[in-house]
Amino acid sequence: MFTNIPPEFKASHHLSLDTCLLIIDTVKGSPVFSHPPAIMTNTYYVGVDVGTSSVRAALVLQSGDILRIHSVPITVSNPKPDFYEQDSEEIWQAVCESVKTVTGDIANKAEIHGVGFDATCSLVVLDKDLKPVTVSPATGEDRFNVVMWMDHRAKEQADFINSYDHNVLKYVGGKVSLEMQTPKLLWLKRHMKSTWARAAHFLDLPDFLTLKASGQFTRSLCSMVCKWTYICDGQNQGWDHNFFKAIGLEDLADDNSLRIGKVVMAPGTQCGRVSKAAALQMGLTENTYVATSIIDAHAGGLALVAAKAKSKEDFIGRLGLICGTSTCHMCVSMDSIFVPGVWGPYYSAMIPGFWLTEGGQSATGALIDHLIKTHPAASKCPDKNIYDWLGEILADMAEEQSLSNPAFLTKDLHLYPDFHGNRSPLADPSMVGMICGLTLDLSERSLAVLYLASVQALAYGTRHIIEQLMTSGHTISSVLMCGGLSNSSIFIHTHADALGVPVLIPQVKQSVLLGASMLAAAASGDYPDLSAAAVAMGGEAHTYKPQKDMKRYHDKKYAVFKKMQNDQKDYRHIMSA
Repeated sequence: MFTNIPPEFKASHHLSLDTCLLIIDTVKGSPVFSHPPAIMTNTYYVGVDVGTSSVRAALVLQSGDILRIHSVPITVSNPKPDFYEQDSEEIWQAVCESVKTVTGDIANKAEIHGVGFDATCSLVVLDKDLKPVTVSPATGEDRFNVVMWMDHRAKEQADFINSYDHNVLKYVGGKVSLEMQTPKLLWLKRHMKSTWARAAHFLDLPDFLTLKASGQFTRSLCSMVCKWTYICDGQNQGWDHNFFKAIGLEDLADDNSLRIGKVVMAPGTQCGRVSKAAALQMGLTENTYVATSIIDAHAGGLALVAAKAKSKEDFIGRLGLICGTSTCHMCVSMDSIFVPGVWGPYYSAMIPGFWLTEGGQSATGALIDHLIKTHPAASKCPDKNIYDWLGEILADMAEEQSLSNPAFLTKDLHLYPDFHGNRSPLADPSMVGMICGLTLDLSERSLAVLYLASVQALAYGTRHIIEQLMTSGHTISSVLMCGGLSNSSIFIHTHADALGVPVLIPQVKQSVLLGASMLAAAASGDYPDLSAAAVAMGGEAHTYKPQKDMKRYHDKKYAVFKKMQNDQKDYRHIMSA
């Protein structure tokens, strides 16, 4: 049966028996894949990730191994508190530069079968000629035409939307977030009337990228259902026009309006091929397939739930943590499970046929960076990684105090981490951070313990989300991590111990880029669907098991975490009386 598959190919691409069977499977005598010769030649995919402050591209093998990564920084404009804006043309130029760089050594560009995009769920505004339209009341510059995901200008509009009992809200945990697109659209209509009048197209940033690459006005089901209140329940899908009319966005409810899109496709499906103009800009051929896009965190979630998976059934029971500036928590289920304060369930938003549930913490990497940068002892760090330095200090302190684990150093220092509001499961953007146990100590030791307390607090925030998931019907048997924070052994072990479940770290560290390349692989036709591409490319993972002797300590710390949360609500009630 395997006579057509060279042994060296099977070995070099780490293919399982099931995958090999999949490759030579046929439908009515015809090969399943659109590139049958690929198994005899090199096959590459390009994954592009547009994060908060940089654009990255990766050249990826069919095995899921990443060969090359190139990163280009992009501007984040913060003209006043809560306003965060970007330049879509700068982003696109960074995309082209990064793709050209990683593919430059590929002589035969036809070996690059597909390109997949992920990006932050930011709002892009264009006019009828696809030129940028300003979203910046502070600068008025058209170049700043992107309302970033982390922009919190639309709090009043989110509160207004949430004052109505709309059916669409049940898919976002009962409350729309001010980080989603509908409140931002309403803000633009109310506060920037000229922009609203000029705007011909409102796009999620991932869909802007596929538009630039293919010239096609398609929208990703991922972006639409997760951030735009688009309804997809497995049987019916579409916009709720009554909802738009009720909240004052009736001009978006017009069936003839293209401002928010009409063609919605599942992530990883073909949305076209690279256009002539984009081929020149990115250094690709016009035969390269463009995959329907996905939100950046969801690209990471896709790769995480596929790590060490033998089949798509293995995706169930895993919680993926995409740990960057913020952290997103992704899990999938076969049935729709509604979780108060948690976004979803979204049908086929990440993996075909699965319901996606999405929690999150609005500031994680950003919180730790903030606490370190604002502490005077940070300047004492020698010429080394500051997190390694703090880890060494914690280890020395634990040894001096004869502690079996550095975690015990935070016995009298407690931190509540919602410095940028609570995304899940409270869905309360007005929550703020709290610290209990501060002294006049400004040494590097006080900084190290504060750093450890912040990592623990983030783990307890995830524990709170898991509690809500499991109470509602999810089963969480393991946690998988990617992103910058997952490179820290303190972060990994703290989460394993505080959550009481194994933490898996994929062998391929760049899960978001891998997820984007999985989209490309599926769109190219080299796999029958996105699930098959994910299983084949998911790779291995290392498992970190919880230390049972730490359970009691973290249970007590978690009780303090919940008490601080409730106390903050009590303080607010007292002051508002």
